Amino acid sequence: MSIFQKLFKQTFIYGLATVLPRMLSFLLVPLYTDLLPTDEYGKVSIIFSYFVLFNVILAYGMETAFFRFFNKEKDKDSVVSTSTISLLISSFAFFALALALKDQIALLTDIRADYIQLVIWILLLDALVIIPFAWLRANERPIRYSVIKILNVAVNLGLNVFLLKFLIPLSEDFSGLNRFVFEDYEINYIFISNLVASALTLLLLLSFYVKVNYRFNLHLWKKMMKYALPVLVAGVAYSINETFDRILLDYLLPKDLAEHMVGVYSACYKLALFMTLFATAFRLGIEPFFFNYAENKNAPETYARITKFFVAFGAVILLAVIVFVHILKQFIILDTSYWEAIKIVPIILLANLCLGIYHNLSVWYKITDRTKFGAYISIVGAVLTLILNFILIPKYNYMGSAVATLAAYGSMMILSWYFGRKYYPIPYNLKKIGTYLSISITFSILSFYVFDSNYFISIPLLLLFLVILYASEKRELKNIISRPKS
Repeated sequence: MSIFQKLFKQTFIYGLATVLPRMLSFLLVPLYTDLLPTDEYGKVSIIFSYFVLFNVILAYGMETAFFRFFNKEKDKDSVVSTSTISLLISSFAFFALALALKDQIALLTDIRADYIQLVIWILLLDALVIIPFAWLRANERPIRYSVIKILNVAVNLGLNVFLLKFLIPLSEDFSGLNRFVFEDYEINYIFISNLVASALTLLLLLSFYVKVNYRFNLHLWKKMMKYALPVLVAGVAYSINETFDRILLDYLLPKDLAEHMVGVYSACYKLALFMTLFATAFRLGIEPFFFNYAENKNAPETYARITKFFVAFGAVILLAVIVFVHILKQFIILDTSYWEAIKIVPIILLANLCLGIYHNLSVWYKITDRTKFGAYISIVGAVLTLILNFILIPKYNYMGSAVATLAAYGSMMILSWYFGRKYYPIPYNLKKIGTYLSISITFSILSFYVFDSNYFISIPLLLLFLVILYASEKRELKNIISRPKS
C-alpha cells in the first residue's frame, strides 16, 4: 500500500498548489461581483475565455510530451533542452506577432487594445514557465512547485485587493498616485495584477534556464511533436468545451443582454469550482504516477482502484456542494443580481465530475502513445458543445450552455471508456462506480430540484450517502490509511 500512500501524499501537495491558485477565483468573485456590474464582469469573463484557448495553443501539448519522453528516453537532458528551446522560440514568435497585430485583434474581438496588450504579455510569461514547472513535477519536487504557485496567488490576490479597493481612496489623499488611476481602471487592474504575479513566477524559475544545456535534438523534437500535436488538438477542443459558451453567449444573444448573461453565468459557474479543484489536483498528482507505473504488471488493477476512489470522492463533492449551494452563494457572490443563474450549478458540477472521470480514463491512450484518440474524443466533445450552444442559447440562454457542457463531457467520458476497453483493458468496478454516481445524482436532484434545498431533508441525504460509501469501502480505506509494517 506504500504506492497508494505516496500517490495520495503527492496528490495532496499538488492539490494545495492547484487548489490555492484556483481558490483565487473564489476569493476574487466576491470582490469582482461587489465592484463590477454584471455586464463588466461579463467582459472580464470573455477575455479570460480567450486566455484559456491561447494558453493551450502556446503549450501545444509539449508539457504532456515532456512527461512521456522524460520517463521514456535515457538522455533526459536532451528532452529538457529540446522542449525548452522549442517553447522559447514559439513563445517569443507569438509575442512579436501578437503585439504587431494587437489593433487588428482588438477590432476582430471587440476588446480594447490596451487590454489585449496586457493579455499578450501575460500569455508570454505563462508560456515560459511551462517546462520549468513540468521539470519540477517530473523530478518529484512538489514542495518547490507548490510554494511558487502559492506565491503567485498571494501576489495576484494582494494586488487585486490593493488596486481595486484601496488605490482610488489613496489617490485622493496623495495626488502623486493619480497617474496610476486609469479610465475603466477596474479591468486594467485585474490584468495588471495577473501580469505582475506571472512576472514574479518566471523570476523565481529563472535558475532553471541557467542550468539547461541548450542542445536541440531535431530527431527527438519530431517524435515529441508527433506525440504532442494530438494533445494540442485535444487541448483546443477542451478549451472550446470549457470556455466557448461565454463567447457564444456574447455572440448569439442580443448585445444589450449578452454581457449581463455572461456575467451571471460566469459568476455562478464558479460555484462548481469545488469539483474542478478536486479533479485538477487529482490529475496533477496522478499523471506522473500513471507514466512511472505503466510497466508494472499490476498497473491495470491499480488504475481501476484509483478511478473508483476518484468517483467516490467526486460523488461526495457533487452532493455536498448542491446541499449547501444556497449558503455558499452568499459568501462567494455578494451581489444578489448574479443569483438568477444559480440553477446551472448542479448541471455544471455533474459536467465537471464527468470531465474528471474522463481524465482518469484517458490513461490508456497516454501510456500506449495513442494520443490521437484523445484528440478525436475531444473533437467530438467540442463539436457537441458548438452545435448544442448554437441550438440552445437562443431559446434557453445560459441554461442551454450548461446542458451543452454536460452533454459534451458526458460523451467524452463514455467514449474514452469504450475505446479503452479495446486498446488497454482496465478492470473498472463498473457496478460500484455506477452505484455511487446514481445515488449521488438522485440525492442531488431530490435536494435541489424537488425539496428546494430543505436542510432537514438534504443533510440527512448527504449523511446517508457518506454512510453507504464508508460501509462499502471501509476495509480498503483502512488499508490505504494505515502505515505499512516495517
